[in-house]
Amino acid sequence: PHEHPHEHHHPHPHRSYRDIRSLILAAGFAAGIERRALAIFHEIAVAEAKIHGIEVDLVEFHEVGAIDSIVDIIAAAIALDFLNVDQIYCGPVELGSGFVNCAHGRYPVPAPATQEIMKGVPCRLAGVKGESTTPTGAAILKACVDQFVEPAVFIPQKIGYGVGFKDFSVPNVLRVVLCEVPDEESTTPERSAGHYKIEANIDDMSPEAYEPLQATLMRLGASDVYFTSIVMKKSRPATCLSVLVPVNALDVVADAVLNHSTTIGLRILPFEKRTLPRELTRVQTSLGEVQIKIVSQPDGHRRWKSEFDDVRRLAEANQMDYLRAKQIIDRELDAHFQSSGS
Repeated sequence: PHEHPHEHHHPHPHRSYRDIRSLILAAGFAAGIERRALAIFHEIAVAEAKIHGIEVDLVEFHEVGAIDSIVDIIAAAIALDFLNVDQIYCGPVELGSGFVNCAHGRYPVPAPATQEIMKGVPCRLAGVKGESTTPTGAAILKACVDQFVEPAVFIPQKIGYGVGFKDFSVPNVLRVVLCEVPDEESTTPERSAGHYKIEANIDDMSPEAYEPLQATLMRLGASDVYFTSIVMKKSRPATCLSVLVPVNALDVVADAVLNHSTTIGLRILPFEKRTLPRELTRVQTSLGEVQIKIVSQPDGHRRWKSEFDDVRRLAEANQMDYLRAKQIIDRELDAHFQSSGS
């Protein structure tokens, strides 16, 4: 989504992350609105802190600290809270092309903060000329979207459109569809096909190259990427790259393995997949609201797991280390599920 076109071109007052957080907390918003707004600003603050090499609480906002961007973010949080959806899906994000004027000078698209925020998110470049995703828009997506894939089957209910101010070679329009996604437990067989494993034995690539390769494959739609140490002929130590991928991402992920690694060939193996029925819910804890994944086992028992990103966010927000925050959250969640009989 493209925010106001003047976001990078006019001077705005500086506001610290601490000040903006205090404003949101003092506004008296509903818990869901407050949580989303804080999460969005947190994404921007973490990106700016990384770029400037400072602590998150010391971040001074330039463009995104302006009133218009604060309103954009709060409005997005209010709208999503009003819609009360279970899951938010989004396809790959178009970043644009060319250059953009930031407070610190002229940079190639995407702006530094946008690039930092979009780590781990499927993106596209050069679909249009100009900047099509600003730091504000990137943060809204990163903090609010549950899955950066389009559901395989959905039933549209209502459609909304938002029109941007800036003209591109394609219409500057954001379309939002409120839809029903058929329940996985009732529509998906216990065993499902349409999944592939890509394998490659690699003995001539620097170990430092594996992490960016893994990140690239996950961004392009891989379900999982893992590495196994092996011994090849003539006792050469090597690594077996394994990539699990759905059929709709098979070609692009296979191409990426060949483009971003030193292998000259692949093995592509179809396989069936058996998954446990699962559901997502949110539970309020003393540190804040956290997303929970609940799965049902074949024997009828259910188990749950707290979402890593939420625990990390709440740990930072409460100035606490991750392990301590997880211990507190999981203890409270255990009591919650025991009292509810889940």
